[in-house]
Amino acid sequence: MAVKHVEIEHKYDAVAEFVLPDLDGLPGVASVSEPVTHELHASYFDTRDLRLAAHGITLRRRRGGSDAGWHLKMPLGPDSKQELHAPLGRPRIVPPRLAALVAAYTRGAALDPVATLDTERTVVRLLDEDGGVLAEVADDLVTGRDVRVPDAVAAEAATADAVVLAVAAVTEQWREIEVELGDGTHELLKAVGKRLRRAGAKRAKSSSKLGRLLDGAIVPSEAKAARAATRARLVAATQNGKAPVVTTAETVMAYLAAQVEAVVEYDPKARMGEHDAVHRMRIAVRRIRSTLKSYRTVLDVDGTLGEELKWLAAALGEVRDLEVLRMRFEEKLDGAASAWMEDLARQERAAYRRLNIALKDARYFSLLDRLESLIAEPPLGKAAEKKARKELPVLVTKAWDRMAKQYATIAVAEDPDIARHDTRKAAKRARYAAEVAVPVLGVAARRVAKDAKRIQEVLGEYQDGIIAMEHLQTAGTRPRVAASDAFTLGVLYGKEQCAAEAARDRLDVTWSQTLGPSF
Repeated sequence: MAVKHVEIEHKYDAVAEFVLPDLDGLPGVASVSEPVTHELHASYFDTRDLRLAAHGITLRRRRGGSDAGWHLKMPLGPDSKQELHAPLGRPRIVPPRLAALVAAYTRGAALDPVATLDTERTVVRLLDEDGGVLAEVADDLVTGRDVRVPDAVAAEAATADAVVLAVAAVTEQWREIEVELGDGTHELLKAVGKRLRRAGAKRAKSSSKLGRLLDGAIVPSEAKAARAATRARLVAATQNGKAPVVTTAETVMAYLAAQVEAVVEYDPKARMGEHDAVHRMRIAVRRIRSTLKSYRTVLDVDGTLGEELKWLAAALGEVRDLEVLRMRFEEKLDGAASAWMEDLARQERAAYRRLNIALKDARYFSLLDRLESLIAEPPLGKAAEKKARKELPVLVTKAWDRMAKQYATIAVAEDPDIARHDTRKAAKRARYAAEVAVPVLGVAARRVAKDAKRIQEVLGEYQDGIIAMEHLQTAGTRPRVAASDAFTLGVLYGKEQCAAEAARDRLDVTWSQTLGPSF
């Protein structure tokens, strides 16, 4: 079982002659421990084309020090990473649990050693009055070696030993200071950094030792590169005092690239069952699918891609729907235990198992490959090269009008619930279409997205109530339901019915308060 830990740290480059300054008197620091020196050896694993490193992820097996073992680090923010530990195990066999968490990046490619780092580490700890560790300052002398085997050499070498002898590892040596936060505050982290900079250290350009060693070989993902390019054009145009002159395709692709990034980013978190991860991943999938529909004149995409996105959304949706039900009932029951709630929890765990099976399927990896190919080489349609500022208002208005037309059917539909459900889907589509346009159309597009979201949420509240009522009704008809549970189910059913009807009745008022597009 991997152990999770959130790592918050700053790194600083230092010359060989650097002297660690006095760290007494910093905010909250009562004392500084005596220095302790460790000899660390780490082997870093990645695919041959460094897919993990391209996303800021590091996977290593380290010997020495107080935390020997396998470490997987995934970015959480500019200065923080989620770190997962596993025992040392075998030198070249990545623990299956850690390998599974990066499967969205590797997609079946082998994880092999790409670099080794030997570190002479001298650590001092900043302690509070009770001896608690506020922060740890590590002075590292690092020797890094690039041990990747070029394809040509590997093909010509008859044995593994020949490969080792044939490749002259690229070696680099440097010194760096790591400040890792323990129980201290960000104020302390900044204060330590200020003192280090005064002593001559400089904030490190790379957030990891591996990133520094292999910097020239790490290629950013297509999604990140596409989004960064469009963002740069928008910023440059704004700084020049002009309206952003970008094409419709550039704007759409920047949005899609961000959603593809989100799918891959939330993949490991969804596998671990982290709070809201499945929800976030599902939203990203929905946004991609909706955008491909709303902007079909911009991107001429094969319809089978939409079907594959629908499949993934369904796998995520099964978990999310049960998750919402559980949280909804837990809040109303205030933590009270019941047999039918235990059954709901079992259903949710089973859905998670099915989701994890889906996320290991070659079908899922093929979908990720197709999404990345879409970003790298978009199949442009007839409206792709039109100016975004002229074309986006037309397409956003079209999505809004489709929602309005669907809303009008509720009053005359044979089954109003189906019409409401279809209106909710149309509202999501209008919302996402407007979100695409926000970087170019600004406040006007943001207001359309907000109005569509309000309609979506009211209808969502109604739909959630209906689903909850159906679940409660099913639970109540199961054999051997305790009398106390039957009473609770009945009370909850009544509450859900009232909530659903209240949401239904708010729909017309909410609709009357929306203004619609005005570009």
